[in-house]
Amino acid sequence: MDLEARLVGQAQHPEALRLWLRLLTCSQLIEKQVRSRLREQFDTTLPRFDLMAQLERAPDGLKMNELSKRMMVTGGNVTGITDQLVSEGLVQRVVVADDRRVCRISLTAKGRKQFAEMARVHEGWIVQAFSALSEREIGTLHRLLGRVKEHTQHRTESES
Repeated sequence: MDLEARLVGQAQHPEALRLWLRLLTCSQLIEKQVRSRLREQFDTTLPRFDLMAQLERAPDGLKMNELSKRMMVTGGNVTGITDQLVSEGLVQRVVVADDRRVCRISLTAKGRKQFAEMARVHEGWIVQAFSALSEREIGTLHRLLGRVKEHTQHRTESES
């Protein structure tokens, strides 16, 4: 039973908390489906998909520390995933000319092709996950969550 289900009928919880739990539940359910489908259809994991997505957005490649920051994980996690993808010919390491201790990681042609297919199918899964909503409802939800995001970022920045 998820957190949201445990709160059903408990009136002492404010609507904001109920909404937060609903968002978490939806996020977890969708992520679980995506993880399962990536494993079943592409024999890959969500972290591998995420790493390839970051590289797809950076045609010139990224340094390991840049990848870590973008993925919000430790360098060790990125190194392990990168090692696997290099061994499969999906990404490559290129030594940076002015600092031979640093490598840029980029997708290979094979990696770009494989990622393009995964991304196309992944997009369909996400569209399906939100198919219970109309385009207008999706737009409204996106706008409203954007306001929450902006408010939260502003508060976080002012507290720093």
